Amino acid sequence: MKILLTNDDGIFAPGLSAIYRELVNIGEVTVVAPADSRSGASHSVTFSRPRLTNKVNINDLFTGYSVLGNPADCVKLAVMELHKEPLDLVVSGINNGANAGINVYYSGTVAAAMEGAFLRIPSVALSLSFEEPMDFEKAAKYFIRILQNLLPIKKGQVVNINIPHLSKGKPKGIKVVPQSSSGFAESFISQKNELGQTEFLLTGKLHRDDESPSDIRSLDEGYITVTALTPDMTHKRNTEQLKNKLSDFTI
Repeated sequence: MKILLTNDDGIFAPGLSAIYRELVNIGEVTVVAPADSRSGASHSVTFSRPRLTNKVNINDLFTGYSVLGNPADCVKLAVMELHKEPLDLVVSGINNGANAGINVYYSGTVAAAMEGAFLRIPSVALSLSFEEPMDFEKAAKYFIRILQNLLPIKKGQVVNINIPHLSKGKPKGIKVVPQSSSGFAESFISQKNELGQTEFLLTGKLHRDDESPSDIRSLDEGYITVTALTPDMTHKRNTEQLKNKLSDFTI
C-alpha cells in the first residue's frame, strides 16, 4: 500500500511523526507537508507564486518533502509531481486539536484529506483533542487500529476521526456520528497596537452546546468519533425545492 502522509501543523510536528511510526507497518509512506504551521488554512491553494519544496530529514525517522504552501497544495503537488506512482491512501494528521463541527470547514487537516478525495484517492483526517501535554504516541496506536478496520476505503471518500482527551483515561468507545453544525463560542478581543490602531483578536472557548448525537457531543462525552464526509456539498432536497420554485421562470 502506498500512503501519502501530510498535515497542517507542519512537517516538524510531533503528531505527524507519531502516526508515521505506525503507518510504516502497513505500507510505504511518503511525507509531503507544509514547511510551517498552516492551521486554519482550510482548502486554500496557492496560485500567485511557485511552491518552494525541499527534502528534509526529520530526526532520522524519515526524509520528507517540506513545501512552502498549504495542506491542499501539498496533496496536489505530491499526486501530480512528487509521487510518480498511484497512491492508495491519503492520511492527514495527527492534528494538534480536534476537528469537529463547523471547524471541519476551517481545518487544513480535513482540507488535505478532501483534496485527496477530489483526486479520487481514499482519504482520512486524524485529530486529537487539544490538551497539555498531547499524547500523540498513544493516539497514533488508536488511529492505526481504527484505520486497519476501516480499510479498504472507497475512492473519493473522506473519513474524519477525532480522539477525545486522553488524560481522562481510555476512550469510552467509538461512535460513528454526523458532523455537528456547531462551533466554538467565539468572540473578539479589542486591543491597541504600538501605533494606537485598533486590532481585533479572534478567540474561542468550548464548543457551543449541541443536543443532537454528533461529533462534538460524542467527543465531549469521551468517545472516539468517526464521521463520513463528502466532497459534494449539494443539498439534494433543497435542490429539488429550488427546481420547483424556478420551474416556470423564463429569461
